[in-house]
This record gives sequence, C-alpha cells and structure tokens, in this order.
Amino acid sequence: MEQAQLQDNIKKAGILDKIDSPKDIKLLSRKQLKMLASEIRQRILEVVSKNGGHLGGPLGAVELTLAVHCIYNAPHDKIVIDTGHQSYPHKLITGRRDNFHTLRQYKGVCGFCNIEESEYDVFGAGHASTAISAALGIAKARDYKKEKYKVVSIIGDGALTAGLAFEGLNNAGASKTDMLIILNDNRMSISPNVGAISNYLNKIVLHSGYFELRKKTGNLLKKIPGIGKEGVEKLSRAEGKLRVLGTDGIFFESMGFQYFGPIDGHNLDELIPALQNVKNLEGPVLLHVKTEKGKGYSFAEKDLDKFHGMSPFDPVNGSKYVTTTKMTWTDAFANALIRIAEEDEKIVAITAAMKSGTGLNKFEKHFPERTIDVGIAEQHAVTFAAGLAIAGMRPVCAIYSTFLQRAYDQIIHDVCLQNLNVIFALDRAGLVGDDGPTHNGPFDIAYFRPIPNITIMVPKDENELQHMLYTATKIKGPSALRYPRGNGIGVGLDPELRKLEVGKGEILQEGKDLLIIGIGPILYDAMQAIDELKCSAAVINARFVKPLDENMILKYARKFRNIMTLEEGVLSGGFGSAVMELLEGSGIKSNVKRIGIPDNFIEHGKQDIQKKLAGIDKESVKIAISSLLVK
Repeated sequence: MEQAQLQDNIKKAGILDKIDSPKDIKLLSRKQLKMLASEIRQRILEVVSKNGGHLGGPLGAVELTLAVHCIYNAPHDKIVIDTGHQSYPHKLITGRRDNFHTLRQYKGVCGFCNIEESEYDVFGAGHASTAISAALGIAKARDYKKEKYKVVSIIGDGALTAGLAFEGLNNAGASKTDMLIILNDNRMSISPNVGAISNYLNKIVLHSGYFELRKKTGNLLKKIPGIGKEGVEKLSRAEGKLRVLGTDGIFFESMGFQYFGPIDGHNLDELIPALQNVKNLEGPVLLHVKTEKGKGYSFAEKDLDKFHGMSPFDPVNGSKYVTTTKMTWTDAFANALIRIAEEDEKIVAITAAMKSGTGLNKFEKHFPERTIDVGIAEQHAVTFAAGLAIAGMRPVCAIYSTFLQRAYDQIIHDVCLQNLNVIFALDRAGLVGDDGPTHNGPFDIAYFRPIPNITIMVPKDENELQHMLYTATKIKGPSALRYPRGNGIGVGLDPELRKLEVGKGEILQEGKDLLIIGIGPILYDAMQAIDELKCSAAVINARFVKPLDENMILKYARKFRNIMTLEEGVLSGGFGSAVMELLEGSGIKSNVKRIGIPDNFIEHGKQDIQKKLAGIDKESVKIAISSLLVK
C-alpha cells in the first residue's frame, strides 16, 4: 500500500483497521504510531475480556512490537518471541487483525506463536525461555547457508530465571554470532536500579552520533602504526567495560554481549532510534528495555499476577464473570494443603512462578515463610525440593503437568533414585482448553509410570483429592497427584482427612454386561453414559496408577469378556497400558477397549471441544460402550 493511499484510508477509519502487514506501519508518522499503540491496546482488551487469555504481557509489549517491526523486515528478518503470550500485538499487525476476535477459540487464532498459523510466527512456543536458543539456532543456520537476514529474540525478564535462557546466553555470547536479544524487563530487577551516571552514559551510547564516531575512530586508529586491529579491539573492550560499569549490563558484557540500555520500552522516540543504531552491529547484542506489564489498563497495572492470564471478565471494573459456584480443583488442592500444613510443620510448598495458578497464593497467606516461588525454573524446583526432603522436610511441588515435563531428569535422578519424600501436585493434568497443545498435560501418567519408587494417584473428585494429598504426606518416598483444570464435580467434602490404603481401588457399582476400570473424573461421565444406555456395568475407580490394585482388577477381569479402561491421559504408556500389561501377564484374554487421548496433539478450544476431538467426552464413551457390547 502506497503511503498516500494509506494516509487517505486512515482519515476514513482507525489506523489499526488499515494495517495489513508490518510494511504498512513503516509508512506511519511517529504520532500515528503512538495512536496505533492505543488502538492495539483497546483491541486486545476487548477480545481478552470476552474470550479470556493473557493480558498484562501483551499490553506491556505494544510499543516494543511496533518499534521492532518498524526497523526489521519480517518475515525476511526472523523475530523470535519468547513464550508467545506477549505476541498479541505482533499478531494484530501481521495479517490476523480481522480474525483476532477468534483468539484462543476452536479453529481461531492461537494464543501463542504458531508456525502453522503465519510465516511471521518464526518459532512456536508456549513455555518460557526458548527464544534465545531457538534464535541462535536460526542465526547459525543462516550463517551456514550464507544467507543475509537479521535475527531478533524478544525475551521477558521472568524467562531469564530459567536455566535454558542462561544456557542460550552462554552459547550465544561465546559463538560471536550476529543476533539481537531484546530483554523485555517488565517487573524483575536484574540488579539494583541504575543511577544518574548510568542513565547519562546510556543516553550517549544510544545516540546515532556515538555509533558513527565509534566507527570512524576505529578506522583511524587501525591506520596508526603500533596500534592496528588488535589495539583497536583492546580499546573497544575497555570502552565497553567503562560503559557498563555500575549498570545492569556488566553481567551481559561479561558473557560476550554488547549491552545497551535500559531504555523506556513505551517511548517510541527512544525505541526506534535505539533499534536502528544497534541493527548493524556485529556479534551478539543485547538491548535492555524497561516496560510496564498491563500498560494502559489500570486494573492490570495494579494487579500483575491476576491479569497475567484471565478468564473472561468485565473490562469496566476488571472483575471476573462468575459462571459457577463449584469449587475448582486448584482451590480444593490449596484448601487441603492448608489444612494439612496446620498440623504438619514439615510441609513446604514450592511453585515455579505460578502461585495463583496453582493455588499457592492462598497457602502463602497462611504460611508465607513456607511458600517458595523459585521463578520459571522447574528443574531447580525439583532438585531444591529433593534437598529439602533429604534434610527432613516434606516439600510439595505444585507445578502444571505440562511444565513439570521440563524437569524429567531431576525427577528421576534427584528424587526417585534416592526415594525422597517429595510430593508432585500436577495441576492442569489432561486437556486444558483454550491454551491448547503447549499447555495440555496428557503425558504425566506415561512419563511417571516407568520410574521406580513413585506412587501415582488420580482423584475422581475434590473429596478424593484431599484424601490423596493427605495420603501423600504419610507415605515414604515420592508421590504424584494429578488433577485437571477447571471446576470440580461439586461433591461434598469429608470433615476429616484420612489416609487411603496405597494401591487399593474402590468399586463404584456392580454390573454384569461389562467391566469399566478408570481413574479421574471421567468416571462420572462413564456412569452417566451407563445410565443413559441402560446397561449393566461394573465400575472400578482404580485411584492408584502405581501401584495398581492388581487383586481387585484381576478378580473382576476374570468375570467379564468385555473390559474398558478410562483415563484423561495419553493411551501410549498410560493407565490403560498398565491394565493391559497386568491382564496379559496373568493370562487373561478379555476383549479390552482403551479410552484415552490418542497419539496426536489436541488443538486449542474449549475443554468440551477438546475432549470430543480426543474421544474422551461422555458421548464418545457411550459410543465406545455400545460398540463393545455388540462384539
């Protein structure tokens, strides 16, 4: 679109509605860019308040996104956005404006970067701290292929608490590869606040005249006998150390980066010149940008944790819409942990930057000294818990199922091998809905099952959850307790907590047509399906995946020709596989149908849609029962 035509269209409508690609924003004046930033914030607020989603991060990254796209030429230049939930502004100006209202809806715009959705989404990620490593890989591939394009990695300060980010920084700094890392610092202080001298020095080095003078001086010094290229490099290193002395950048300079900043990430008059000036520097460069999470929406600015990710809410007052009075699984866990910790001083709760998401914000109000947030550092969280356990404490690691995948070696090597009393509370197990495949947690049963020493429990409802958590605090060795996202079944809670017999299931109902063996709340769907089909089925709530209640399962399995297993986890290596292995080892040759999540990633959409896609909703169970009974 030519500039004259674009300006004419803008006069007739808003700016955002005339932006079809990043090429268009390059034609805008600085004043129009600032107006566009306001329109983007308004559009994000409108859609997220209706659909739910991440809010604080995207609102804080608006000007930064515009500045990057003004200076770099995506998709030719590769812009890698860490985690992806800060990518909403990026999506709005890269061809997804007209369907942005479908954000996080089935078949709609993904809530994270998705390489299948757009050529502008260079690397898909819903987990933090991947952008530096991915960007370095892309940059090295560019160099191997002798191609010419720029690589930019945008990473948040919270993501720098993860070991992967530091591994990427270490490798990038040592490799001397041309790439830019933009540190979007919206909350965490990397080091003490910079002073007046540091601000003055950074204003100098980010001025275009500084770069021109530096280049000319270097060329001149190279021609002087006795100095040459080596002498210029020594002077450059000395200048760099002087420039970052007493600033946040001394750490990054020591890792091999040319560091610039911090600068105001909401000031386009600073951002655009800064990006232009560092664009053509050789080697790894880090630009430190200060932003405000939730910028432009007062409720999000005041409550960063709440508005990081939200279910639908009223944008006028920032209040969530109340759709049910049922207790959530997360609240059931938090309430039970509080009760247990009141009686057991050895209980310590650990979270990896998800206090509110795991319910530990409630626990912290009662036991602030026993609530530890380690940041986005799941590997550290698990080994830290192992240290607590080996010294006599009873740590509870409350971590989303999908995030705990990052600490698999620590689970095996540091906890289970030493048979330590660490409890893994796996929130968001199974299908999570709108966040999609990066946040679905269907793999935990399969990845825990092969590990010796661990006890694996799955509650069918909130009442059983509290008893299982209590049980975990009374047994020797590691244990895992998995439960889904969202509202519970709505059952009453027993006033007294009790220790369950490890490895013992329960009979929910007797029957003669088939045997159903399952774990988790899917059992309630199964019993409704049985009632609607008016068939007679025996139903076992196994409770424990490991150890299985072998006596009960085998006793009933010998009575039935048709057997069905149920789980909200992957079929490969899951609960149903454990039952099949047991039956095969005992010589039982019944007709077995396993119901679980198939061998593919389930796309984003409401949980009921995801369950239907996976074939684990009530209607799918009904169809499976009917087909089994006619065999």
